[in-house]
Amino acid sequence: MTTVALAVTEGMLHFELSLAYEVFGPPPAAVTVPWYDVEVCGPDAVRVGRFRLEPDHGLDGLRHAGTVIVPGWADVDVDPPAELVDAVRAAHEAGARVASLCTGAFVLAAAGLLDGRRATTHWAHTEALAGLHPLVEVDPDVLYVDNGSVLTSAGKAAAMDLCLHLVRLDHGSSVANAVARRLVVPPHRAGGQAQFVAAPVPTRDDHPLAALLPWAIERLDRPLTVEDLARRSRMSSRNLARHFRAATGTTPLRWLLTQRIRRAQELLETTDDTVDAIATATGMGTATTLRRHFNRTVGVPPDSYRRTFRARHATLER
Repeated sequence: MTTVALAVTEGMLHFELSLAYEVFGPPPAAVTVPWYDVEVCGPDAVRVGRFRLEPDHGLDGLRHAGTVIVPGWADVDVDPPAELVDAVRAAHEAGARVASLCTGAFVLAAAGLLDGRRATTHWAHTEALAGLHPLVEVDPDVLYVDNGSVLTSAGKAAAMDLCLHLVRLDHGSSVANAVARRLVVPPHRAGGQAQFVAAPVPTRDDHPLAALLPWAIERLDRPLTVEDLARRSRMSSRNLARHFRAATGTTPLRWLLTQRIRRAQELLETTDDTVDAIATATGMGTATTLRRHFNRTVGVPPDSYRRTFRARHATLER
């Protein structure tokens, strides 16, 4: 997965293309794991928005990549170029992991990669995607969808979420968090979070949650309750739930659980602490509780996650 190929042709959106390059390009200074080789693949020089871009390779270069990123497609009423569609399909058939950002899903759908699969795109274009490609199970209410070898994201900021998700899959939470810190973006938003919320993150210092969220993250080793959060924020539990839903698209308890699981992933990746110790450090109380929530959220038990993560990285480092 070390080679990431960005597929570009006339009609691509430059924001998503630049975003992907920022994530998979030069690593943060603190990251020492083997990093990605980013290649731009396209037919000759192409215009992307107001910019002119000279690809490193032709579209046939996509077949040699471990991961192919298809940025947003500018005009969803126009069919993407056949050569792009064919190249993306060939790359997937050759074993590449293919991810679309925003309306890049229309390219993946045209290639048949989304048939029978759940997928998403920018909320403003989900009906168009479903209408053009009835075999695709379009989900308009999520940030991104991970089908293993085929992934799709909603628009703009959600494209960043998907790119960081890929880094997390490849290198773990601590490295993904380091990339997020360099880019000054939230380290993790779950793919199932709602696309459209009133305010995706607190945008002002005086926002009711601006001080509460960092305070809670620093205390994940404690058995925090909704009442604790409400008391800290000086509001009722009901009012707190309303602010949480508006700002994060989820409930206080669900948000807390997500933070605890992410912290557990980091500890499993970076320490030799026992599952009991990690359960205590993440406020889960017991190893049984941690295993139940971890398995339900991540899909594997903590011990299996640690073995898989370390085996994968041992292979990458050789």
